[in-house]
Amino acid sequence: MSSSDLLAASALFKTSYAGQDDGLLREGQSLAPASGQDPDDEESAADRTRLRAIFISDLHIGTPGFQAEALLDFLKHHPSDTLYLVGDIVDGWQLRRRWFWPQSHNDVVQKLLRRARKGCRVIYVPGNHDEFARHFVGHAFGGVEVVHESTHTTAQGLKLWVVHGDHFDGVIQCAKWLAYVGDWLYELTLKINRHLNSFRARIGLHYWSLSAYLKLKVKKAVNFISDFEVAVAHEAQRRGFDGVVCGHIHHAEIRDVNGILYCNDGDWVESRTALVEHLDGRLEIIHWGAQAVVLNRAPTAQPVAA
Repeated sequence: MSSSDLLAASALFKTSYAGQDDGLLREGQSLAPASGQDPDDEESAADRTRLRAIFISDLHIGTPGFQAEALLDFLKHHPSDTLYLVGDIVDGWQLRRRWFWPQSHNDVVQKLLRRARKGCRVIYVPGNHDEFARHFVGHAFGGVEVVHESTHTTAQGLKLWVVHGDHFDGVIQCAKWLAYVGDWLYELTLKINRHLNSFRARIGLHYWSLSAYLKLKVKKAVNFISDFEVAVAHEAQRRGFDGVVCGHIHHAEIRDVNGILYCNDGDWVESRTALVEHLDGRLEIIHWGAQAVVLNRAPTAQPVAA
């Protein structure tokens, strides 16, 4: 494991070692929330919605594209019994190239760890950008359980396989150098996207994702998404699951794929989406913008017979 990987790992699990300074914080930064409020102040939120489970992935903490404030606001309004971190939480790839760790990113890390300490079960399934965390599988840091994959059973009895999904990406498995090139181009697109949306905000327009638009317009990208969904769903079926929850491709979706419930929770770089399970077992994808918008809802389904 490289030194930058160790730094990223220690950043994620920092409050496991309360009171110690590992040199990650820059001058003027603090582990206390920037606002001075308790980062777990959802108890005081009048419009909070308690959920049975939340699934989020592809935060890419450590990159300028991570929309930390939006995620903090979402978590503030949505307490849950279980929180799944479905990979690419900390971006080790980007941190190796350039260190970027503002106060808001510390606030998110602190928020996640405080949730675990206050009784929420937090399960971390590492992805390819935070593959360093796979060295810690089987351990718990600050109450966060690190696992290769997980199983979630909904209130309606559906058994879901929880996995990041990078093992079903041929580029990652067969040509990792190409994945690094693609990651650089993706970061360039996100940089253009930030400038574009800064201009849109000044003229009163809402947030719009250029990178998401391009993915849905480029035929090869659309075909990749479809192939990925089919491959993940097929493996979930082979393993005897009713459905699968994954991330990786930054495309939020709930749909039936050959009789398997395929759920992708999206990301917090482009789409600001999360997959949530309500107390009655309903599954929805929520986009968190100026107000919550339900993008996709799973149909009522029955578990596969044993």
